[in-house]
Amino acid sequence: MKNRRWELPAVHRILDETAVGAFEARVGRAGVKRVVDAVLDRVRSSGTEASFEAIVASVLTRLHELAVETPSPLVNATGIILHTNLGRAPLAPDAIAEVERIACGYSNLEYDLERGERGSRHSGIAAALCEATGAQDGLVVNNCAAAVLLVLDTFAKGREVIVARNALVEIGGGFRIPEVLERSGARLVEVGTTNRVYLEDFERALSPRTALLLRTHPSNYRIEGFTHDVSGRELAELGRRAGVPVAEDLGSGALLDLAEYGAEHERTVREALADGIGLVTFSGDKLLGGPQAGIVVGRANLLARMRNNPLLRALRVDKLTLAALAATLRLYRDGSAAERIPLYRMLAASLDELRHRAQAYASAVPSARVVESDAYVGAGALPQSRIASVAVSVGTPVPDELAKALRSGTPPIVARIDEGRVVLDLRTIAPAEDELVIAALSAL
Repeated sequence: MKNRRWELPAVHRILDETAVGAFEARVGRAGVKRVVDAVLDRVRSSGTEASFEAIVASVLTRLHELAVETPSPLVNATGIILHTNLGRAPLAPDAIAEVERIACGYSNLEYDLERGERGSRHSGIAAALCEATGAQDGLVVNNCAAAVLLVLDTFAKGREVIVARNALVEIGGGFRIPEVLERSGARLVEVGTTNRVYLEDFERALSPRTALLLRTHPSNYRIEGFTHDVSGRELAELGRRAGVPVAEDLGSGALLDLAEYGAEHERTVREALADGIGLVTFSGDKLLGGPQAGIVVGRANLLARMRNNPLLRALRVDKLTLAALAATLRLYRDGSAAERIPLYRMLAASLDELRHRAQAYASAVPSARVVESDAYVGAGALPQSRIASVAVSVGTPVPDELAKALRSGTPPIVARIDEGRVVLDLRTIAPAEDELVIAALSAL
């Protein structure tokens, strides 16, 4: 009897494998099929027989590589709400719907419908920013570092900027205030000491070359003990007397009081403007809860100068960012931000609610137990402020391997390791994700 000729498995047979099909959510069915076709072509060209299991293993290896090459959804179980490495603020459903509405066709991005001619992409979002913050005018660029750079380039190129030494910070990604000043062409004038700075320090540094007084958010650090600082109101008053603009980089951009959610109070945009600060810069994807963007709000005459800066074109945002940001700002206008923006829903979740959800994990996974935890706002906001939370702690002799296995799943689950146990904080896991996280833990 003749030996039956070896044949490659059918594509649909490989696609029907559960482990292969799971990647459809991350790379799409067409993407999975392309990988299967490529692996089969490679085996066919080699002329060497391969088992069905070996072919599936090759497909899975390539799918894993493909999945990490492009952004893909994951579950944040770290307890850090605004995790910079995990994409910061999740968007509200309203923002997602608005992006889809604008993305599927044409829009009046730079077209004035009333006059029937070219318009400005900045006018519509400026009105929304003014309504949400109380500012006279507003402008949006691609991130907060760009917003600070645009301010410096507009007002201080070739001139001096006075900054307190305690404000010369470095935040994530190597963003350093002194280096941004240097790159903008401005000259840094440092005043005060690391822990103590007074209004007289700023007054003594004023000169005909002074272009700007700058305050910055302390971001990821805090100075305590023998300290003194100059308030925003004091600096704004000095700037008014001296005829010098005052800018403040808030970084996080809170529009609501976080103290209402059990966190420390974070200076809000309205508070900075009420102090008389002329220009306030902040991020769109931190405490605002919107897309990545750099926002500048403040006095109309100062914003008008920034609009005339040619650099603005290089820093401008696209229609999808503007759509998501506008939809997010409308939630603040309508008073529904606390209910609709995921950031605030996570902050508002009660400990009883989190414990109830965690108990379902402990009931389904024998090595899991419910523990008290500390969550954090993250993204440079409130560096030492802890928010009481509840987590699931999973015992294992190889915590690093379990954590890696969770990250390798579909979707990936990013947890933390604490005292030899894998810990998953319920505050940053959406209730809709509980079932798949429990299933992943049970399978492992």
